[in-house]
Amino acid sequence: MGVFDSGVGGLTVVASLRSRLPALDLVYLGDTARLPYGTKSAATVARYTHRNISFLLDRGVDGIVVACNSASAMALDTLAVSVPVWGVIEPGAAAAAACSVSRVGVIATEATVRSQAYPRALHRLRPELDVRAQPCPLLVPLVEEGWLDDEVTDRVLRRYLEPLLLWGMDTLVLGCTHYPLLEPAVRRVVGPAVTLVDSAAAVSARVAEDLATSGAEVTGSAGGRLELLVTDDSPAFARLAERILDESVRLHWVDTVPATAALMESLS
Repeated sequence: MGVFDSGVGGLTVVASLRSRLPALDLVYLGDTARLPYGTKSAATVARYTHRNISFLLDRGVDGIVVACNSASAMALDTLAVSVPVWGVIEPGAAAAAACSVSRVGVIATEATVRSQAYPRALHRLRPELDVRAQPCPLLVPLVEEGWLDDEVTDRVLRRYLEPLLLWGMDTLVLGCTHYPLLEPAVRRVVGPAVTLVDSAAAVSARVAEDLATSGAEVTGSAGGRLELLVTDDSPAFARLAERILDESVRLHWVDTVPATAALMESLS
């Protein structure tokens, strides 16, 4: 199975998948050369997403998890591929709708918030819910830098979350797969009364359920292979990957852009 994200955040999905399906073979693509997706236009995110999907299909994957909320929000509906594809928006929204009393806060990238994907998904499930989304453009760079337990990160989170706390949210969706890495810091800000919904855990649960329903055989307590691919060398990525996966890692640099397309991009 293939999994991709703009950076290291999608490895939270990989870690959750390996916990649920340890025999599953995984190919992870971190598009670190184009990080972050959350500040880019819908057309650009769609182009990157199609390229990553094509790259993973060429490697023979039999299913793909779009472990990027921005890509799930803006490009998932444009895909037409022959293998199952899972995004993170619908599973995260379903988990939030199942536990919220009445008010759901969403923190996400600027692109995901602009798309209104979470409010639409939540209202399809529970039209009476009150939903507010807060863009948090500084969080992905802080995670990629490895500042997970840092005073600066805590202050930034407090600035982003205070309006949602004053509004009275009872549930908070971590609407970017980078954000589960900040869960302890988020909890320090929101306190124990707010339910946190991890979109990475939600999508891994959905994948496991769908594979079981389809009769796909992913059995065994261990043994699944993991290949980690990145589009740009990143020592910080390797350090965070080892922290997320709790093991030493080896990264492989790849170029997802065909030569002709790369030339056109360099001239544009």
